Amino acid sequence: MHKSIIAAGILLIQLQLACAQKPAIPVSPLEDKTIIKPAIISEPVQFDSDDPAIWLNPSNPSKSLVVGTDKSENGALYVYDLQGKIVRVVKDLKRPNNVDIAYGLVLNGKPTDIAITTERITHKLRIFTLPDMTPVDNGGIPAFEGELGKGFRDVMGISIYTSKNGKMYAITGRKTGPTTGGYIWQYLLEDDGKGAVKATLVRKFGKYSGKKEIEAIAVDNELGYIYYSDEQVGVRQYYADPEKGNEELSIFGTTGFTEDHEGISIYKLTDTTGYILVSDQGANKFQIFDRAGTKTKPFEHKLLKVANVQASHSDGSDIVSVPLNATFKHGLFVVMSDDKTFHYYRWEDIAGKRLKIAGQ
Repeated sequence: MHKSIIAAGILLIQLQLACAQKPAIPVSPLEDKTIIKPAIISEPVQFDSDDPAIWLNPSNPSKSLVVGTDKSENGALYVYDLQGKIVRVVKDLKRPNNVDIAYGLVLNGKPTDIAITTERITHKLRIFTLPDMTPVDNGGIPAFEGELGKGFRDVMGISIYTSKNGKMYAITGRKTGPTTGGYIWQYLLEDDGKGAVKATLVRKFGKYSGKKEIEAIAVDNELGYIYYSDEQVGVRQYYADPEKGNEELSIFGTTGFTEDHEGISIYKLTDTTGYILVSDQGANKFQIFDRAGTKTKPFEHKLLKVANVQASHSDGSDIVSVPLNATFKHGLFVVMSDDKTFHYYRWEDIAGKRLKIAGQ
Protein backbone atom coordinates (compact mmCIF):
# COMPACT_ATOMS: atom_id res chain seq x y z
CA MET A 1 0.00 0.00 0.00
CA HIS A 2 1.26 3.48 -0.84
CA LYS A 3 2.74 5.40 2.10
CA SER A 4 0.52 8.45 1.44
CA ILE A 5 -2.61 6.29 1.68
CA ILE A 6 -1.40 4.79 4.97
CA ALA A 7 -0.65 8.27 6.35
CA ALA A 8 -4.09 9.51 5.32
CA GLY A 9 -5.69 6.54 7.05
CA ILE A 10 -3.77 7.18 10.27
CA LEU A 11 -4.78 10.85 10.20
CA LEU A 12 -8.45 9.91 9.74
CA ILE A 13 -8.29 7.56 12.72
CA GLN A 14 -6.66 10.26 14.87
CA LEU A 15 -9.39 12.74 13.96
CA GLN A 16 -12.09 10.20 14.77
CA LEU A 17 -10.52 9.51 18.16
CA ALA A 18 -10.28 13.23 18.93
CA CYS A 19 -13.94 13.72 18.09
CA ALA A 20 -14.89 10.72 20.23
CA GLN A 21 -12.97 12.10 23.22
CA LYS A 22 -14.55 15.58 22.97
CA PRO A 23 -18.10 15.35 21.61
CA ALA A 24 -19.49 18.38 19.84
CA ILE A 25 -21.75 20.62 21.92
CA PRO A 26 -25.22 20.70 20.34
CA VAL A 27 -26.46 24.04 19.08
CA SER A 28 -29.04 25.53 21.45
CA PRO A 29 -32.46 26.32 19.97
CA LEU A 30 -32.09 29.65 21.79
CA GLU A 31 -28.98 30.57 19.80
CA ASP A 32 -29.04 33.50 17.40
CA LYS A 33 -26.59 32.31 14.75
CA THR A 34 -26.08 35.80 13.33
CA ILE A 35 -22.74 37.26 14.40
CA ILE A 36 -23.48 40.55 16.12
CA LYS A 37 -21.15 43.35 15.09
CA PRO A 38 -20.03 46.07 17.52
CA ALA A 39 -21.02 49.68 17.00
CA ILE A 40 -17.48 50.72 17.95
CA ILE A 41 -14.11 49.01 18.36
CA SER A 42 -11.73 50.79 20.71
CA GLU A 43 -8.20 51.83 20.01
CA PRO A 44 -5.85 49.00 21.05
CA VAL A 45 -3.90 48.61 24.28
CA GLN A 46 -0.19 47.94 23.99
CA PHE A 47 -0.03 44.32 25.12
CA ASP A 48 -3.09 42.29 26.16
CA SER A 49 -6.62 43.61 26.70
CA ASP A 50 -8.48 41.67 29.39
CA ASP A 51 -11.35 43.30 31.31
CA PRO A 52 -13.44 46.51 31.03
CA ALA A 53 -15.64 48.50 33.42
CA ILE A 54 -18.01 51.36 32.61
CA TRP A 55 -18.08 54.61 34.60
CA LEU A 56 -21.36 56.54 34.27
CA ASN A 57 -20.84 60.30 34.32
CA PRO A 58 -23.66 61.50 36.62
CA SER A 59 -23.84 65.00 35.17
CA ASN A 60 -23.47 64.09 31.49
CA PRO A 61 -23.95 60.43 30.47
CA SER A 62 -22.46 61.12 27.03
CA LYS A 63 -19.17 61.83 28.80
CA SER A 64 -19.11 58.42 30.47
CA LEU A 65 -15.91 56.40 30.30
CA VAL A 66 -14.70 52.83 29.84
CA VAL A 67 -11.71 51.66 31.89
CA GLY A 68 -9.90 48.59 30.54
CA THR A 69 -6.94 46.52 31.69
CA ASP A 70 -3.80 45.86 29.69
CA LYS A 71 -2.76 42.59 31.35
CA SER A 72 1.02 42.52 31.12
CA GLU A 73 4.04 42.58 33.39
CA ASN A 74 4.37 46.18 32.24
CA GLY A 75 0.65 46.76 31.98
CA ALA A 76 -1.71 49.67 32.42
CA LEU A 77 -5.26 50.87 32.82
CA TYR A 78 -6.62 52.44 29.63
CA VAL A 79 -9.41 55.01 29.88
CA TYR A 80 -11.64 55.38 26.80
CA ASP A 81 -14.46 57.69 25.81
CA LEU A 82 -17.70 56.40 24.26
CA GLN A 83 -16.13 56.63 20.81
CA GLY A 84 -13.44 54.15 21.81
CA LYS A 85 -10.69 56.77 21.85
CA ILE A 86 -7.98 56.66 24.51
CA VAL A 87 -8.23 59.64 26.84
CA ARG A 88 -5.85 58.53 29.62
CA VAL A 89 -3.40 55.73 30.45
CA VAL A 90 -2.26 54.72 33.94
CA LYS A 91 1.07 53.01 33.34
CA ASP A 92 3.53 50.91 35.35
CA LEU A 93 1.02 48.41 36.73
CA LYS A 94 2.26 44.86 37.23
CA ARG A 95 -0.14 42.61 35.31
CA PRO A 96 -3.46 44.32 36.10
CA ASN A 97 -6.04 41.59 35.62
CA ASN A 98 -9.63 42.68 36.23
CA VAL A 99 -11.20 46.05 36.99
CA ASP A 100 -14.44 47.29 38.55
CA ILE A 101 -16.01 50.65 39.36
CA ALA A 102 -18.07 51.93 42.29
CA TYR A 103 -19.67 55.20 43.28
CA GLY A 104 -19.55 57.31 46.42
CA LEU A 105 -16.82 55.91 48.67
CA VAL A 106 -16.35 58.64 51.27
CA LEU A 107 -12.74 59.89 51.26
CA ASN A 108 -11.79 63.06 53.10
CA GLY A 109 -15.50 63.50 53.84
CA LYS A 110 -16.39 63.59 50.14
CA PRO A 111 -18.22 60.90 48.10
CA THR A 112 -15.70 59.63 45.57
CA ASP A 113 -16.09 57.35 42.57
CA ILE A 114 -13.34 54.75 42.28
CA ALA A 115 -11.85 52.21 39.89
CA ILE A 116 -10.25 49.17 41.50
CA THR A 117 -7.97 46.74 39.71
CA THR A 118 -6.06 43.62 40.74
CA GLU A 119 -2.29 43.72 40.34
CA ARG A 120 -1.46 40.07 39.93
CA ILE A 121 2.34 40.08 40.20
CA THR A 122 2.48 42.21 43.37
CA HIS A 123 -0.61 40.53 44.96
CA LYS A 124 -2.22 43.93 45.53
CA LEU A 125 -5.44 45.84 44.97
CA ARG A 126 -4.90 49.18 43.23
CA ILE A 127 -7.49 51.95 43.62
CA PHE A 128 -7.90 55.18 41.63
CA THR A 129 -10.39 58.04 41.75
CA LEU A 130 -12.66 58.77 38.80
CA PRO A 131 -12.58 60.41 36.36
CA ASP A 132 -9.05 61.72 36.98
CA MET A 133 -7.48 58.33 37.92
CA THR A 134 -5.53 59.61 40.93
CA PRO A 135 -4.17 56.75 43.08
CA VAL A 136 -5.65 56.54 46.60
CA ASP A 137 -4.19 53.25 47.79
CA ASN A 138 -0.77 54.21 49.23
CA GLY A 139 0.90 52.21 46.48
CA GLY A 140 -1.38 49.18 46.71
CA ILE A 141 -3.29 47.12 49.27
CA PRO A 142 -1.97 43.57 49.86
CA ALA A 143 -4.48 40.77 49.18
CA PHE A 144 -4.63 37.14 50.35
CA GLU A 145 -2.02 37.77 53.00
CA GLY A 146 -0.80 34.63 54.73
CA GLU A 147 -1.59 32.30 51.83
CA LEU A 148 1.44 30.19 50.91
CA GLY A 149 0.38 27.91 48.03
CA LYS A 150 1.65 28.58 44.51
CA GLY A 151 -0.82 30.91 42.82
CA PHE A 152 -2.82 31.35 46.06
CA ARG A 153 -1.95 35.07 46.15
CA ASP A 154 -2.12 35.78 42.40
CA VAL A 155 -5.11 38.10 42.66
CA MET A 156 -7.27 38.08 39.50
CA GLY A 157 -11.02 38.73 39.70
CA ILE A 158 -12.54 41.80 41.36
CA SER A 159 -15.99 43.23 41.91
CA ILE A 160 -17.38 45.82 44.31
CA TYR A 161 -20.53 45.45 46.39
CA THR A 162 -22.19 48.55 47.84
CA SER A 163 -24.75 47.60 50.49
CA LYS A 164 -28.02 49.42 51.11
CA ASN A 165 -26.53 50.98 54.25
CA GLY A 166 -23.65 52.41 52.20
CA LYS A 167 -20.84 50.02 53.11
CA MET A 168 -18.51 49.20 50.23
CA TYR A 169 -16.78 45.85 49.82
CA ALA A 170 -14.20 44.46 47.38
CA ILE A 171 -14.77 40.81 46.45
CA THR A 172 -11.73 39.19 44.90
CA GLY A 173 -10.49 35.84 43.59
CA ARG A 174 -7.10 34.40 42.65
CA LYS A 175 -5.35 32.02 40.26
CA THR A 176 -5.95 29.04 42.53
CA GLY A 177 -6.91 28.25 46.10
CA PRO A 178 -8.78 25.85 48.40
CA THR A 179 -11.76 23.95 47.00
CA THR A 180 -13.97 24.73 49.99
CA GLY A 181 -14.39 27.56 52.45
CA GLY A 182 -12.24 30.36 51.19
CA TYR A 183 -11.32 30.77 47.53
CA ILE A 184 -13.05 34.19 47.47
CA TRP A 185 -12.10 36.90 49.99
CA GLN A 186 -14.19 39.95 50.82
CA TYR A 187 -12.76 43.24 52.11
CA LEU A 188 -14.46 46.27 53.62
CA LEU A 189 -13.21 49.48 51.96
CA GLU A 190 -12.94 52.63 54.10
CA ASP A 191 -11.06 55.90 54.48
CA ASP A 192 -7.81 55.28 56.36
CA GLY A 193 -8.19 58.64 58.11
CA LYS A 194 -5.87 60.40 55.67
CA GLY A 195 -7.97 60.35 52.51
CA ALA A 196 -6.66 57.04 51.17
CA VAL A 197 -8.39 53.65 51.10
CA LYS A 198 -7.81 50.85 53.60
CA ALA A 199 -9.19 47.33 53.24
CA THR A 200 -10.25 45.07 56.12
CA LEU A 201 -10.85 41.36 55.53
CA VAL A 202 -14.40 40.44 56.59
CA ARG A 203 -14.87 36.91 55.24
CA LYS A 204 -13.54 34.00 53.18
CA PHE A 205 -16.05 31.90 51.26
CA GLY A 206 -16.87 30.11 48.03
CA LYS A 207 -16.57 26.67 46.48
CA TYR A 208 -14.02 25.90 43.76
CA SER A 209 -13.99 22.84 41.52
CA GLY A 210 -10.22 22.80 41.11
CA LYS A 211 -10.60 22.36 37.35
CA LYS A 212 -9.09 25.65 36.20
CA GLU A 213 -9.49 29.02 37.96
CA ILE A 214 -11.94 31.71 39.04
CA GLU A 215 -11.49 35.05 37.32
CA ALA A 216 -14.87 36.62 36.49
CA ILE A 217 -16.81 38.03 39.45
CA ALA A 218 -19.94 40.21 39.31
CA VAL A 219 -22.13 41.76 41.99
CA ASP A 220 -25.83 42.58 41.83
CA ASN A 221 -26.11 45.49 44.28
CA GLU A 222 -29.91 45.78 44.19
CA LEU A 223 -30.62 42.09 44.81
CA GLY A 224 -27.53 41.56 46.97
CA TYR A 225 -25.86 38.66 45.17
CA ILE A 226 -22.35 37.69 44.09
CA TYR A 227 -21.79 35.61 40.96
CA TYR A 228 -18.49 34.09 39.89
CA SER A 229 -17.37 31.82 37.05
CA ASP A 230 -15.86 28.52 38.13
CA GLU A 231 -14.25 27.90 34.76
CA GLN A 232 -15.36 24.73 32.93
CA VAL A 233 -18.00 24.07 35.62
CA GLY A 234 -20.59 26.85 35.96
CA VAL A 235 -21.57 30.14 37.59
CA ARG A 236 -21.88 30.09 41.38
CA GLN A 237 -24.17 32.43 43.36
CA TYR A 238 -23.79 33.68 46.96
CA TYR A 239 -25.14 36.45 49.16
CA ALA A 240 -23.09 39.64 48.93
CA ASP A 241 -23.81 40.70 52.52
CA PRO A 242 -21.32 38.88 54.77
CA GLU A 243 -23.89 38.78 57.57
CA LYS A 244 -26.17 36.53 55.47
CA GLY A 245 -23.73 33.64 55.55
CA ASN A 246 -21.68 31.60 53.12
CA GLU A 247 -24.26 29.17 51.74
CA GLU A 248 -24.07 28.58 47.99
CA LEU A 249 -27.45 29.65 46.61
CA SER A 250 -27.16 28.16 43.13
CA ILE A 251 -24.88 27.01 40.35
CA PHE A 252 -26.08 27.48 36.79
CA GLY A 253 -24.75 27.48 33.24
CA THR A 254 -23.37 23.99 33.81
CA THR A 255 -24.06 22.78 30.26
CA GLY A 256 -23.64 24.10 26.74
CA PHE A 257 -20.33 25.94 27.22
CA THR A 258 -17.57 25.14 24.75
CA GLU A 259 -14.65 25.80 27.07
CA ASP A 260 -14.29 28.37 29.85
CA HIS A 261 -16.97 30.32 31.68
CA GLU A 262 -15.63 33.86 31.72
CA GLY A 263 -16.93 37.45 31.99
CA ILE A 264 -20.23 38.08 33.81
CA SER A 265 -22.38 41.19 33.27
CA ILE A 266 -25.83 42.13 34.58
CA TYR A 267 -28.29 44.09 32.40
CA LYS A 268 -30.94 45.66 34.65
CA LEU A 269 -34.46 46.23 33.32
CA THR A 270 -35.63 47.28 36.79
CA ASP A 271 -34.12 46.98 40.26
CA THR A 272 -35.13 43.30 40.35
CA THR A 273 -35.41 42.11 36.73
CA GLY A 274 -33.07 41.75 33.79
CA TYR A 275 -30.40 39.43 32.45
CA ILE A 276 -27.09 37.81 33.40
CA LEU A 277 -24.65 37.56 30.49
CA VAL A 278 -21.83 35.01 30.72
CA SER A 279 -19.01 34.68 28.20
CA ASP A 280 -18.59 31.30 26.50
CA GLN A 281 -15.00 32.17 25.74
CA GLY A 282 -14.04 29.37 23.37
CA ALA A 283 -17.07 29.91 21.13
CA ASN A 284 -17.17 33.75 20.95
CA LYS A 285 -20.66 33.64 22.44
CA PHE A 286 -22.55 34.97 25.44
CA GLN A 287 -25.11 32.82 27.19
CA ILE A 288 -27.84 35.06 28.58
CA PHE A 289 -29.80 33.97 31.66
CA ASP A 290 -32.81 35.34 33.53
CA ARG A 291 -31.71 37.54 36.43
CA ALA A 292 -34.75 37.36 38.69
CA GLY A 293 -35.89 33.75 38.81
CA THR A 294 -39.43 33.21 40.10
CA LYS A 295 -41.19 33.72 43.43
CA THR A 296 -40.92 30.03 44.22
CA LYS A 297 -37.46 29.57 42.66
CA PRO A 298 -35.60 32.90 43.08
CA PHE A 299 -32.21 31.28 42.45
CA GLU A 300 -33.20 29.52 39.22
CA HIS A 301 -31.63 31.33 36.27
CA LYS A 302 -33.04 29.99 33.02
CA LEU A 303 -31.14 30.28 29.77
CA LEU A 304 -33.00 32.73 27.52
CA LYS A 305 -30.67 33.34 24.58
CA VAL A 306 -27.22 32.61 23.16
CA ALA A 307 -25.66 35.56 21.33
CA ASN A 308 -22.76 35.24 18.88
CA VAL A 309 -20.43 38.26 18.94
CA GLN A 310 -17.58 39.45 16.79
CA ALA A 311 -15.28 39.87 19.80
CA SER A 312 -12.81 37.01 19.96
CA HIS A 313 -12.19 34.83 23.05
CA SER A 314 -13.67 37.36 25.44
CA ASP A 315 -12.47 37.26 29.03
CA GLY A 316 -14.15 40.30 30.58
CA SER A 317 -17.22 42.43 29.95
CA ASP A 318 -19.42 45.11 31.51
CA ILE A 319 -22.86 46.50 30.78
CA VAL A 320 -25.19 49.38 31.66
CA SER A 321 -28.85 49.80 30.79
CA VAL A 322 -29.18 53.60 30.84
CA PRO A 323 -29.22 55.87 27.75
CA LEU A 324 -25.78 57.34 27.04
CA ASN A 325 -25.82 59.03 23.64
CA ALA A 326 -27.29 58.73 20.15
CA THR A 327 -25.37 55.50 19.53
CA PHE A 328 -26.15 53.80 22.83
CA LYS A 329 -29.78 54.78 23.46
CA HIS A 330 -30.70 51.65 25.40
CA GLY A 331 -27.47 50.71 27.10
CA LEU A 332 -23.90 49.76 26.37
CA PHE A 333 -22.28 46.31 26.46
CA VAL A 334 -18.45 46.42 26.42
CA VAL A 335 -16.61 43.21 25.62
CA MET A 336 -12.88 42.45 25.62
CA SER A 337 -11.49 40.96 22.40
CA ASP A 338 -8.13 39.18 22.18
CA ASP A 339 -6.89 41.50 19.42
CA LYS A 340 -5.96 44.07 22.13
CA THR A 341 -9.28 45.95 21.79
CA PHE A 342 -12.64 46.37 23.49
CA HIS A 343 -15.87 46.06 21.49
CA TYR A 344 -18.83 48.37 22.21
CA TYR A 345 -22.26 46.81 21.48
CA ARG A 346 -25.73 48.37 21.43
CA TRP A 347 -28.06 46.51 23.79
CA GLU A 348 -30.81 46.35 21.17
CA ASP A 349 -28.41 44.44 18.87
CA ILE A 350 -27.68 41.93 21.64
CA ALA A 351 -31.34 41.67 22.70
CA GLY A 352 -32.76 41.07 19.24
CA LYS A 353 -36.36 39.85 19.36
CA ARG A 354 -35.95 37.53 22.35
CA LEU A 355 -35.02 39.98 25.11
CA LYS A 356 -36.45 43.19 26.52
CA ILE A 357 -34.99 46.69 26.52
CA ALA A 358 -34.88 48.88 29.64
CA GLY A 359 -37.51 51.62 29.61
CA GLN A 360 -39.71 49.94 27.00
